[in-house]
Amino acid sequence: MDLTGLELIDHHCHGLVRRDLDRPEFEAMLTEASAPSALGGSLMDSQIGFALRRWCPPMLDLEPHTDTDTYLARRAELGADEVNRRLMAAVGTQTFLVDTGYLPEPLTSPAELAALTGGTGHEIVRLEALAEECLADDCGANGFAASFRTRLAARAETAVGCKSIAAYRVGLALDGARPTDLEVSQAADHLLRSRGPLRIADPVLHRFLVWSGIDAGLPVQFHVGYGDADVDLHRCDPLLLTDLLRATESAGVPVLLLHNYPFHRNAGFLAQVFGHVFVDVGLATHNLGARSAALQAELLELAPFGKVLFSSDAFGLAELYVLGTLLFRRNLGSYLGDGVADGAWTADDAERVAEMIGSENARRAYRL
Repeated sequence: MDLTGLELIDHHCHGLVRRDLDRPEFEAMLTEASAPSALGGSLMDSQIGFALRRWCPPMLDLEPHTDTDTYLARRAELGADEVNRRLMAAVGTQTFLVDTGYLPEPLTSPAELAALTGGTGHEIVRLEALAEECLADDCGANGFAASFRTRLAARAETAVGCKSIAAYRVGLALDGARPTDLEVSQAADHLLRSRGPLRIADPVLHRFLVWSGIDAGLPVQFHVGYGDADVDLHRCDPLLLTDLLRATESAGVPVLLLHNYPFHRNAGFLAQVFGHVFVDVGLATHNLGARSAALQAELLELAPFGKVLFSSDAFGLAELYVLGTLLFRRNLGSYLGDGVADGAWTADDAERVAEMIGSENARRAYRL
């Protein structure tokens, strides 16, 4: 089933770098590691590297499977702006929901990113970044809760969702109870009195941030599973969110579990049993390359088709947008086409499901 023209809403992604990169810098953006290790050879000798060499060179006037040195030389010859323009034109996505809370260096804004495809960009507010900004502005421990709610309400005027990175800071075993303002002020006071940077890493504060997002009516994204070296992966299983999901379901605000690998089957279960839970396998898709078809099929074993969304979670490199979208379309097309051939569903069913997963589910979850 050919889904080349399928409309996609990329419900979780990041901006692009706007400068030229040398090979170590380029390869560093292909991995969640802090820096690639020379002991393991090149990241181009991995699933993501082979997928990149298979699909991206023709967009830069090169043959598929062009060797890495030739590809990077051509990339440097064209320059970052032209590479971004060419590759993003091939992506074709028109709607981007951009996490603006991670900026290790200047990246394209949501509007600048979307302009590369003639589309529209929307902001996803990173809760911890906004909270740390609030504390840095001397709101004080007692004034923190009110100040944060005010700032989040202002951002909610234009943002379409928010994101929690509790998985990176404390893990996902969060109690479902809404913390009191006293508990929040005590936790904020402890953080302010501690030495070191203002870094939210307290279960009480993370729960407060999530509940604040829900109270503001903002769909809440959670980083789940696979991530960089800061993650303790055993604490990132989405099943650990069960108490919080039970507590928040009645609010009717969508909770969106991002990435999920290698816990994607667990995430599919949660999407089936909780009415407000949605799932994706962004980030893992381009990292698994040729094996990503199996990943998507496993997510769709139990997750209702109406609860699955598309995201690339591309960061920095336009190549990651290309791989995330191209592999997703190919994998979903093969999965649905095989189902038609086997009589598992009709061609009309397959077309309807493709549209749901590609864009309609995100449009409903984020009220776009």
